[in-house]
Amino acid sequence: MITRRVALGTAMGAALAMPALAFPDRAITLAVGFAPGGSTDVTSRLVASRMGPLLGGNVVVENRPGAAGLVASDWLRRQPPDGHTLMLVEASSHALAPNAVQGGTRYDPIGDFTQIAVVGTGPMIVVTQPNFPGRTPQEVIARLREAPPDSLPFASSGVASMPHLSAEMFAAVIGLGGRFPHVPYRSGGLMVESIARGETQWGVAVLASAAGQARDGRVRPVAVTGLERFPSFPEVPTLNEGALPGFDLENWFAIIGPRGMPAATVAALNRAVRAAIAEPQLRERLLVAGVAPWTRPNEPSDAEAFFRAELAKFRQVVDRTGVRLEP
Repeated sequence: MITRRVALGTAMGAALAMPALAFPDRAITLAVGFAPGGSTDVTSRLVASRMGPLLGGNVVVENRPGAAGLVASDWLRRQPPDGHTLMLVEASSHALAPNAVQGGTRYDPIGDFTQIAVVGTGPMIVVTQPNFPGRTPQEVIARLREAPPDSLPFASSGVASMPHLSAEMFAAVIGLGGRFPHVPYRSGGLMVESIARGETQWGVAVLASAAGQARDGRVRPVAVTGLERFPSFPEVPTLNEGALPGFDLENWFAIIGPRGMPAATVAALNRAVRAAIAEPQLRERLLVAGVAPWTRPNEPSDAEAFFRAELAKFRQVVDRTGVRLEP
C-alpha cells in the first residue's frame, strides 16, 4: 500500500525559498519505508513541513512499507537522480540490515545512494504492556528471566528493523537470546499499538514511535537504551544506570537520494534540511517526538562519513551479539 500526504508547501515559499535554481520544478517525493504512524513517518512529516517552504515548493511524504525499509531502499536506488525523489532512512536499512541480514541487502547502503544530511538521533525505549508484572528495568529483566520459554512474545516494526535487533540484543545481553517469540509489524506505530492492546507483551521501540502512547499510559516506558536520559522523558531511566551498565544503542534518521545527483541539487537540499532542523519550533517538536536534532557538522560529505562510521559500528554490534536475521 502506498499512501500520500502533501506537506506544507507553497504558502511561505516566496519568503523562505532558497537561492533560485531550476530545482525543484515539481513536487519532491520523500519516501518512507514504513507504514504511517511510526518514528520514521513522524520524523519525515515534521521535516517535510519545513523543507517545502524553504525550497519554494512541495515535499510529499510517500509511505512504501516493507521489510523494515529494505524494499523502499531498493526502490530508491532505481529512481532518476534528479533530486525529486528522496528517502528518509534510519539505522535499520542503512547500518543494521547490511550487517545482520543473511546474505546482505540488494543494495550497497553507501555506494548506491547520495547522502544529503543527517536529521537527528534518538534512543530506543523498552516498553511493556501496561499490566506487565514489573515496572523498573531490574523488575522487568527478572520477570523475563522467570518466564517459561515462548511465553512472552515481543513486537517489532519488521524483520531486520532497529526494534527487532534491539530486542534480540537486549535478550542476548541478559542471557535469554532466542527465548521470546518475535511478532513483526509494518511500522513502529503498529508495533506499539500491539503492545498497548496486549497482543504482544513487550518490545524495544524507537522512542519517536512510542512517545505518545508512553505519555498517555497506553504502554509502560521502562528504560531508554542510550547512555543518558532523553530530555523530553527525563523520568525514564537508562539501562546503563544500573540494570545493564554500558548498554548503548541509538537510532538515527537521515535523508538520501539515488546515486549520481547533481552537486548543486544536493547542496540546495542539504541547505534546506539544515535550515529546517535549526528552526527552534521544529527542534522542539522533534524533541517532543523523541528525536534529538543533529547539531554536528552536516555537509553531504559529513553525512557520508557518518554513514560509513555507523555501518562499521553496527558490524561490531552484530558480531558481538551474534544476532543474524532472515531476509
